[in-house]
Amino acid sequence: MSDQPYYETMYILRPDIPEEEVDSHLKKYSEILVKSGTEVLDSQMRGKRRLAYTIGKHKEGIYVQLSHKGNGQQVAILERSMRLSEDVIRYLTVKQNGPLPTPKSTSKEDEPDKSETEKEEVKPTEDKKESPTKEEKKEDSKE
Repeated sequence: MSDQPYYETMYILRPDIPEEEVDSHLKKYSEILVKSGTEVLDSQMRGKRRLAYTIGKHKEGIYVQLSHKGNGQQVAILERSMRLSEDVIRYLTVKQNGPLPTPKSTSKEDEPDKSETEKEEVKPTEDKKESPTKEEKKEDSKE
């Protein structure tokens, strides 16, 4: 198999930290990986989202995805620094086998084009006939 394994770390930051501090966390964890001899493939801030359940009185969190390639020793170093940080409320690292991820573009110019394309592809069909209700079925059977 020609595809090399890589790692994806998803971590959730507290929702009340300022955006500048979020950027400093992105740089901090990327630098930790680079210092450990790991190649950082991609780092994306996914934005603030509602949590599935409350974590430490937080109902929302700022999601960040970090893709990196290395020998696996870097995971312990990265997760230890996340565990000690008060701003990280959850983290998870998963080993991926397959093609390496391509960096996603986060430019705002691409987003409107994508949403218009999606709107064109999803068209409601008017020819679809609704199924009869229970009352209609009873009336048909009486006749």
